[in-house]
Amino acid sequence: MSSAGAGSALRVHAIRVRPGQELLGTLQAFVEENRLRAPFIVTCVGSLTKATLRLANATATKTNEVVHLSGHFEIVSLVGTLNPDAHVHISLSDFEGKTVGGHVLGDLEVFTTAEVVIGEAVDLEFTREMDEQTGFPELVVQPRPQTNQSA
Repeated sequence: MSSAGAGSALRVHAIRVRPGQELLGTLQAFVEENRLRAPFIVTCVGSLTKATLRLANATATKTNEVVHLSGHFEIVSLVGTLNPDAHVHISLSDFEGKTVGGHVLGDLEVFTTAEVVIGEAVDLEFTREMDEQTGFPELVVQPRPQTNQSA
């Protein structure tokens, strides 16, 4: 387990991503521009016309289980951490209410809007390190160095 112990204070940001913009890239740019060190998605509502997802049966050696979606989809859920190597999962529903979800690889093109609330654990810092057991870079949670808290 990776934990910083006693928890953290919370800072909240809210943004709207407009039609045609790529959602994940926009969120990562917001994180970088605002120098967020332990950012995560609190909630999101909106819709997409495209998405590229890695499905649940992927492993470090079999990462090609990918689906490219095109159409109109409601964002049912968007969760994850937004540090430079973001780890984000999404659930989408189509016009019949059928859902699909997975690990976001990108290409999340906004249809009408995406209203996103981003939280930041202001006393923490998120990084990623390769985990030999999973074969993926996994989250490392550390206390934020005192000299960087003015960010």
